[in-house]
Amino acid sequence: MLKEFREFAIKGNMVDLAIGVIIGAAFGGLVNSLVQDILTPIIALLTGGIDFTNLFVQLRGEEQTTLDAAREAGATIAYGNFITLLINFIIVAFVLFLIVRAMNRMRRKQEAIAPPPAPPPREEQLLVEIRDLLKERPSA
Repeated sequence: MLKEFREFAIKGNMVDLAIGVIIGAAFGGLVNSLVQDILTPIIALLTGGIDFTNLFVQLRGEEQTTLDAAREAGATIAYGNFITLLINFIIVAFVLFLIVRAMNRMRRKQEAIAPPPAPPPREEQLLVEIRDLLKERPSA
């Protein structure tokens, strides 16, 4: 059983998947930093610093002024947090779209520049020539 597990864990697909997950986690951190540290401040500047995170509807209890106090008081719908996460998701999805689009363009350029296929080996060329000569020879 241990031998089977080792074979399963060392398969190429499994290693590729593990590498993909690790790179994905690092890439996720990079994209989140791009959104939170670069794009979000620009959007906040353009919108006059609107902060959706403290928008809420308190369903029960005494009216509160902050989201944390409202959550402690009882049932609260924090729709502002949802709006913030939705905006972040749209920004992240758009940034990933731009990255994938750029990668696809680079891949297409590399495919267009790809060198012509190598000529067949000399032995194969000779065999083709012999075959063609035999075809031209009159039948007996």
